[in-house]
Amino acid sequence: MEFLPKSRPVFILSVLSVFLFAFNIGSCINSYSQGAARRKEMAQRLGVEEKMLKLGQEKTALLEKLKAKEKESEEERVAFQSTKKALLQEQLVCQALKEELQKVTNLKEVLEEDLKKALITSNKAKKMR
Repeated sequence: MEFLPKSRPVFILSVLSVFLFAFNIGSCINSYSQGAARRKEMAQRLGVEEKMLKLGQEKTALLEKLKAKEKESEEERVAFQSTKKALLQEQLVCQALKEELQKVTNLKEVLEEDLKKALITSNKAKKMR
């Protein structure tokens, strides 16, 4: 029985060592999984950051295209307005020419009637002679 009391501290230390060894292994496994999760998160963050950078560049390019299209649209609007004014002026000139043509046509018809009357009068005068 003398052996038992002397081996008791060794037994307790052995059990404690086994327990601490198991705890150490569990801690290492936990640390490895946390490191893997951290690496995965960093990879995701880098991916998202690259996407954000790419989207920022695309946004800048699209904004430049938008500005160019707005400028082009403004130029086309100005050209349209000037063409519209020119068309309105041409329409006014055309209307004035139509009115003038109508006056000339009316005058021609009056002159034709006068000419017919003069011809009839001239024919009657020749027949009377």
